[in-house]
Amino acid sequence: MIRGLISIGISLLLFTIFHGCSLFSSSPKETKIEGPIVPQKVELKFDYLRPASMVKDPKIFVYKSKRRMYVFDGDTIVRDYPIGLGKNPQGDKEREGDGKTPEGMFYVCKKNERSKFYKSIGLSYPSIVHAERALMNGLISVSDYRRIENAHRGYDTPPWDTPLGGYIFIHGGGAHSDWTEGCIALYNSDIDELFEMVRVGTPVYIYP
Repeated sequence: MIRGLISIGISLLLFTIFHGCSLFSSSPKETKIEGPIVPQKVELKFDYLRPASMVKDPKIFVYKSKRRMYVFDGDTIVRDYPIGLGKNPQGDKEREGDGKTPEGMFYVCKKNERSKFYKSIGLSYPSIVHAERALMNGLISVSDYRRIENAHRGYDTPPWDTPLGGYIFIHGGGAHSDWTEGCIALYNSDIDELFEMVRVGTPVYIYP
Protein backbone atom coordinates (compact mmCIF):
# COMPACT_ATOMS: atom_id res chain seq x y z
CA MET A 1 0.00 0.00 0.00
CA ILE A 2 2.87 2.36 0.85
CA ARG A 3 4.46 1.86 -2.56
CA GLY A 4 1.12 2.60 -4.16
CA LEU A 5 1.21 6.06 -2.62
CA ILE A 6 4.53 6.93 -4.23
CA SER A 7 4.09 8.15 -7.79
CA ILE A 8 6.60 8.51 -10.59
CA GLY A 9 7.11 12.03 -9.25
CA ILE A 10 9.14 10.61 -6.39
CA SER A 11 11.48 8.99 -8.92
CA LEU A 12 11.99 12.38 -10.52
CA LEU A 13 12.73 13.91 -7.16
CA LEU A 14 15.24 11.23 -6.26
CA PHE A 15 17.05 11.94 -9.49
CA THR A 16 16.98 15.62 -8.59
CA ILE A 17 18.74 14.88 -5.30
CA PHE A 18 21.51 12.71 -6.68
CA HIS A 19 22.15 14.11 -10.16
CA GLY A 20 21.59 17.84 -9.81
CA CYS A 21 18.60 17.91 -12.14
CA SER A 22 16.66 21.16 -11.80
CA LEU A 23 12.93 20.56 -11.49
CA PHE A 24 10.54 23.44 -10.91
CA SER A 25 6.88 23.75 -11.72
CA SER A 26 4.89 26.95 -11.56
CA SER A 27 1.75 25.12 -12.67
CA PRO A 28 0.83 21.59 -13.81
CA LYS A 29 1.07 22.68 -17.47
CA GLU A 30 4.42 24.42 -17.11
CA THR A 31 6.60 21.71 -15.57
CA LYS A 32 10.18 22.08 -16.73
CA ILE A 33 12.83 19.41 -16.38
CA GLU A 34 16.35 20.48 -17.13
CA GLY A 35 19.56 18.47 -16.99
CA PRO A 36 20.28 14.76 -17.64
CA ILE A 37 17.51 12.47 -18.83
CA VAL A 38 15.57 11.00 -15.93
CA PRO A 39 16.09 7.22 -15.68
CA GLN A 40 13.10 4.95 -16.10
CA LYS A 41 13.58 3.16 -12.78
CA VAL A 42 14.92 4.38 -9.44
CA GLU A 43 14.90 1.95 -6.53
CA LEU A 44 13.23 3.53 -3.53
CA LYS A 45 14.25 2.86 0.05
CA PHE A 46 11.88 3.07 3.00
CA ASP A 47 12.48 3.20 6.73
CA TYR A 48 9.37 4.52 8.45
CA LEU A 49 10.59 3.21 11.81
CA ARG A 50 13.73 5.34 11.87
CA PRO A 51 13.60 7.50 15.01
CA ALA A 52 13.29 11.22 14.33
CA SER A 53 16.43 11.80 16.38
CA MET A 54 18.37 9.57 13.97
CA VAL A 55 17.49 11.54 10.82
CA LYS A 56 20.73 13.21 9.73
CA ASP A 57 20.12 14.53 6.19
CA PRO A 58 16.46 15.60 5.97
CA LYS A 59 14.74 16.85 2.83
CA ILE A 60 11.03 17.65 2.55
CA PHE A 61 8.94 17.02 -0.58
CA VAL A 62 5.35 18.25 -0.75
CA TYR A 63 2.80 17.21 -3.40
CA LYS A 64 -0.13 19.59 -3.17
CA SER A 65 -2.45 17.59 -5.42
CA LYS A 66 -1.88 14.45 -3.34
CA ARG A 67 -2.05 16.33 -0.03
CA ARG A 68 1.08 14.43 1.04
CA MET A 69 4.45 15.32 2.49
CA TYR A 70 7.39 12.93 2.11
CA VAL A 71 10.45 13.27 4.32
CA PHE A 72 13.73 11.84 3.07
CA ASP A 73 16.85 11.10 5.06
CA GLY A 74 19.48 11.03 2.35
CA ASP A 75 18.10 8.56 -0.21
CA THR A 76 15.56 6.94 2.13
CA ILE A 77 11.91 7.88 2.66
CA VAL A 78 11.42 7.99 6.41
CA ARG A 79 8.01 9.66 6.77
CA ASP A 80 4.79 10.17 4.79
CA TYR A 81 2.35 12.72 6.23
CA PRO A 82 -1.10 13.93 5.15
CA ILE A 83 -1.29 17.72 4.83
CA GLY A 84 -3.76 20.57 4.62
CA LEU A 85 -3.13 23.56 2.35
CA GLY A 86 -4.29 27.13 1.86
CA LYS A 87 -7.97 27.95 1.36
CA ASN A 88 -7.28 28.50 -2.35
CA PRO A 89 -4.96 25.53 -3.02
CA GLN A 90 -4.79 25.57 -6.82
CA GLY A 91 -1.79 27.25 -8.41
CA ASP A 92 1.31 28.98 -7.13
CA LYS A 93 1.17 31.84 -4.64
CA GLU A 94 1.35 35.24 -6.34
CA ARG A 95 0.65 37.85 -3.68
CA GLU A 96 -0.32 38.45 -0.08
CA GLY A 97 -3.84 37.34 0.81
CA ASP A 98 -4.49 35.06 -2.18
CA GLY A 99 -4.85 32.00 0.07
CA LYS A 100 -2.47 29.91 -2.06
CA THR A 101 0.30 27.64 -0.87
CA PRO A 102 3.50 28.52 -2.77
CA GLU A 103 5.26 26.13 -5.12
CA GLY A 104 8.97 25.81 -5.80
CA MET A 105 12.23 25.26 -3.98
CA PHE A 106 12.66 26.66 -0.47
CA TYR A 107 14.60 26.10 2.74
CA VAL A 108 13.68 26.14 6.40
CA CYS A 109 14.47 29.66 7.63
CA LYS A 110 13.23 29.49 11.22
CA LYS A 111 11.59 27.26 13.83
CA ASN A 112 9.08 28.19 16.53
CA GLU A 113 8.19 25.66 19.21
CA ARG A 114 5.48 27.91 20.69
CA SER A 115 3.50 28.85 17.62
CA LYS A 116 -0.11 29.98 17.41
CA PHE A 117 -0.68 26.63 15.67
CA TYR A 118 1.24 24.46 18.13
CA LYS A 119 4.70 24.34 16.46
CA SER A 120 5.81 25.92 13.20
CA ILE A 121 8.63 25.69 10.68
CA GLY A 122 9.17 28.81 8.58
CA LEU A 123 9.78 28.55 4.83
CA SER A 124 11.84 30.91 2.69
CA TYR A 125 8.93 32.29 0.68
CA PRO A 126 9.08 34.46 -1.38
CA SER A 127 11.77 32.68 -3.37
CA ILE A 128 13.95 34.44 -5.93
CA VAL A 129 11.73 32.93 -8.65
CA HIS A 130 8.65 34.55 -7.09
CA ALA A 131 10.53 37.83 -6.74
CA GLU A 132 11.67 37.81 -10.38
CA ARG A 133 8.13 37.18 -11.60
CA ALA A 134 6.72 39.89 -9.35
CA LEU A 135 9.35 42.39 -10.46
CA MET A 136 8.58 41.73 -14.12
CA ASN A 137 4.86 42.21 -13.41
CA GLY A 138 5.45 45.46 -11.53
CA LEU A 139 4.20 44.02 -8.24
CA ILE A 140 7.38 44.75 -6.27
CA SER A 141 10.14 47.34 -6.54
CA VAL A 142 13.77 46.76 -7.46
CA SER A 143 14.60 47.44 -3.81
CA ASP A 144 12.20 44.71 -2.66
CA TYR A 145 13.70 42.31 -5.18
CA ARG A 146 17.23 42.99 -3.94
CA ARG A 147 16.19 42.46 -0.33
CA ILE A 148 14.67 39.08 -1.21
CA GLU A 149 17.68 38.10 -3.31
CA ASN A 150 20.17 39.07 -0.58
CA ALA A 151 18.26 37.08 2.03
CA HIS A 152 18.40 33.96 -0.10
CA ARG A 153 22.09 34.36 -0.78
CA GLY A 154 22.70 34.25 2.97
CA TYR A 155 20.05 31.58 3.69
CA ASP A 156 18.27 34.13 5.87
CA THR A 157 14.54 34.78 6.29
CA PRO A 158 13.38 36.77 3.25
CA PRO A 159 11.38 39.97 3.86
CA TRP A 160 7.72 39.28 4.56
CA ASP A 161 6.57 42.89 4.23
CA THR A 162 6.31 43.11 0.42
CA PRO A 163 3.15 42.71 -1.71
CA LEU A 164 4.19 39.05 -2.18
CA GLY A 165 3.37 38.34 1.43
CA GLY A 166 5.18 35.85 3.63
CA TYR A 167 4.83 34.05 6.93
CA ILE A 168 4.48 30.71 5.15
CA PHE A 169 4.95 27.90 7.65
CA ILE A 170 4.59 24.19 8.08
CA HIS A 171 2.61 24.05 11.30
CA GLY A 172 0.24 22.03 13.44
CA GLY A 173 -3.51 22.28 13.81
CA GLY A 174 -4.60 19.40 11.62
CA ALA A 175 -4.50 18.10 8.05
CA HIS A 176 -8.25 17.47 7.87
CA SER A 177 -8.92 20.14 5.20
CA ASP A 178 -7.47 23.10 3.29
CA TRP A 179 -7.97 25.75 5.95
CA THR A 180 -4.78 27.83 6.20
CA GLU A 181 -3.92 31.22 4.68
CA GLY A 182 -1.28 29.53 2.51
CA CYS A 183 0.67 27.46 5.01
CA ILE A 184 1.04 23.67 5.12
CA ALA A 185 -0.79 22.11 8.06
CA LEU A 186 0.03 18.82 9.76
CA TYR A 187 -1.49 16.96 12.67
CA ASN A 188 0.24 17.92 15.91
CA SER A 189 1.82 14.50 16.38
CA ASP A 190 3.36 14.78 12.90
CA ILE A 191 4.72 18.30 13.39
CA ASP A 192 6.30 17.05 16.63
CA GLU A 193 8.31 14.53 14.62
CA LEU A 194 9.10 16.89 11.76
CA PHE A 195 10.18 19.65 14.14
CA GLU A 196 12.72 17.28 15.64
CA MET A 197 14.00 16.08 12.25
CA VAL A 198 14.56 19.35 10.40
CA ARG A 199 16.88 22.28 11.05
CA VAL A 200 17.37 25.74 9.63
CA GLY A 201 18.61 25.27 6.07
CA THR A 202 16.74 22.00 5.40
CA PRO A 203 15.57 22.00 1.74
CA VAL A 204 11.83 21.98 1.02
CA TYR A 205 10.39 21.25 -2.44
CA ILE A 206 6.71 22.03 -3.05
CA TYR A 207 5.08 20.72 -6.23
CA PRO A 208 1.58 21.15 -7.68
